[in-house]
Formats: sequence, C-alpha cells, structure tokens
Amino acid sequence: ILSAGRRWLFVPVIHRTWKPYVFSVSPKEHRHCHRSRAFTSTPSSTSESDISNDTNERVLIKDLGQGIYNVQLNRPKKCNALDMHMFESIGETISKLQSSNSNSGNDDNYPNNVRCIILSGNGRAFCTGLDVPSIIKPGDGGDNSTILPHTKIRRLLERPSGYDKREQMEGVGEGGDNDNGINHSNVAIGNLAQDVSYLWRVIPVPVIAVMHGMCYGAGLQIGLGADIRITHETCKLSIMEAKWGLIPDMCASITLRELISIDVAKELTFTGRIIDGVEAKEIGLVTKCIRSGEDNDSHRNDTKNSESIQDELMEEALKLAKVMVQRSPDAIAAAKSLYQRTWIDSKEEQCLDLESKLQKKLLPSWNQFVASSKNFGLKLSYIKQKNLDV
Repeated sequence: ILSAGRRWLFVPVIHRTWKPYVFSVSPKEHRHCHRSRAFTSTPSSTSESDISNDTNERVLIKDLGQGIYNVQLNRPKKCNALDMHMFESIGETISKLQSSNSNSGNDDNYPNNVRCIILSGNGRAFCTGLDVPSIIKPGDGGDNSTILPHTKIRRLLERPSGYDKREQMEGVGEGGDNDNGINHSNVAIGNLAQDVSYLWRVIPVPVIAVMHGMCYGAGLQIGLGADIRITHETCKLSIMEAKWGLIPDMCASITLRELISIDVAKELTFTGRIIDGVEAKEIGLVTKCIRSGEDNDSHRNDTKNSESIQDELMEEALKLAKVMVQRSPDAIAAAKSLYQRTWIDSKEEQCLDLESKLQKKLLPSWNQFVASSKNFGLKLSYIKQKNLDV
C-alpha cells in the first residue's frame, strides 16, 4: 500500500522473482537530476549518426540528418518499462527539445534546429508501461540514501513537473483550476507522469511515434502524445491500467477523445483488452499499420524478426519525415498549434479567429516565401522557426 498525499495505491507484490531497478537519484535532486546522453554536434548527413550508445542512458538521441532526430527509449532488457529514471530522462529530453528551436544555440548538449522527431523504443517493444516493482520498492538514491515508494509517487503526481518550459500558470496545481481567459497553450499544467506524453504535443515540430512489439498502459499513452503513430500488424496495444485498479492518467483523457469515440475508449479502458495493429488502425488509434505480407506467427518473438519490423517502421517514418522537413517550419508549427487548440470543444468563432491570427504571423515571413518559391523551382533555405505565440 503506497500513499502519496491523499492518494493510495494498492499493489499486491506476490512474485518473488521481481527485481526492482536501482536508480541513482538523490532525494535532493530528484526533479532535474537525470540528464539524457549529451548531444554531440555532427555534420549534417542523410546517414544515421549515434549521439549516444551508453546502455545506462534511458533515452538516446540519433541524428538522422536534415533536422530529423530519432528519440529512442533505451531500456531494452525491461522492454522499455518506465522506472523513475526513465520518467525523468524523457521529461528532460522533451524539455530540451521543446526549446531547441528558440535557443541561441549555445547548448552543445542538444541539437538546436530540430525539424522532426521520430519516437521509438530500443529492443523488442516500444514500451510495456510502468515498471511497477521499481516504483513500489525503495530504491537506492546514491550517497547511501534511499528513495521510498511514496516519494516516487509524489514526484510523479506533483504539478507542474518542472519540465514544461512554458509559463507557469498561477492557480493550476493540485485541485486548482483557473481559466481567467488565459491562453492554456502557453502554460504548464501537467505532472511528471502526464508530461512524458503531453509535452510531445507542445514541441512545435512533427512527432512520429514508431510503435512495435508491445505498447501497454503508460507505453501506449506515450505513443498517443505523438502527432502521428505508425505501427505494425503484429504490434500489441492495450489500455491496461484497469488490470491494476487504476485509470489511464497520462494525458489519455486528452489524446483518446481526438482519436476514437467515447464508447470504444470505454470498452478498451474497462476491459484492458489487448488489440493488434490492424484493429488499432481500424478504430483510429494509430495513423498507419504496416503489413509485412509474410506469415510471421511462429516467429513474432524472434529478435531478428523484431529488428526487421523496426527497420520497416523506421523506413516508413523517415520517408514521411523527409517530406515534412521540406515544408516551412513556421507553417508546420502553426498548423500543429491550430489543430490542437481547436479540434475539441472550441467555438467556431474562436477557431476562425485563431486561423486568422496564425496566418497573419506566417504571411510576412521569409519561410513562407521560401515555401512558395519551391513551387517555381527555386531552392532557398529556411531559417530558424519564428515565435508564433498568439
């Protein structure tokens, strides 16, 4: 039984072979202590460049060229299950990428001209969800200190997480809700558990999730935070929180309503049923489902076959990303902001007003001129994305 403030989590620990991951977090530094592997600037190339190969790092960043970066969850032995180290690493990675296009380029640890992100998982699964044993057991915090379970849960639930670069909104927190006409697109509102999914929506570039193997619970919710999801027919997906007596609380109440009908969302949530990539595409949960055309039933867990599927999905994602980076970065960012701010429960006059405001930002701009010139055979270069806050 775990307590975090007024929240209680009942988890029966009955499997003696469970071994929690021991992560190096100091209680004094748990908010921002985990850094993803340092980004090393590399010459622009169409070939893949590994930014990190340290297997102890929870998140790897690979330069695929043309401003396209592969952000890879990196805990393959645990099927990329989420421990506290993984939560913090994803949060910090998104935080850095969130401001990468607007910084002065002085931070050599991260790229400063990101045009598209491909989110994937290392190993045989995208992400199998929360690593419950690592959360419910005390972990070594380093310096002879120990982080207790209730401390971990409190960290996951405290709002804001500290990773959202946007302005902190007064009155929004535990139990707080303050509208006051404030533009919610410019404020930090999520906790750490939510932000590892929600903040992919905030980054002003396309985010493509490549989902293979297994995408369960928290893993599925991370994928739902992306703009586009590409999966394989053999992939297994599930809103699995019901099996733990919980609800999907990592931004699912926002992402699911944009993709599927409420009755389908309820059925999947109430049952925790596992579906395959084909059904996920049929109900609208994913954007594309790749069919291999081969009978892989007897080899679906084979490592070589898993790698082949990942390569196939990455190839499809990269092909899509290369088309997107040919468009104006300002237009892409504006379109992403427009749809996410108006798609659900917005008045028509608000939608039309936001369209006009964003368009006025785009019209007198160099990047709009470059995009138009491509239609006449001119080859000009885009400049860094402009501020489109309205």
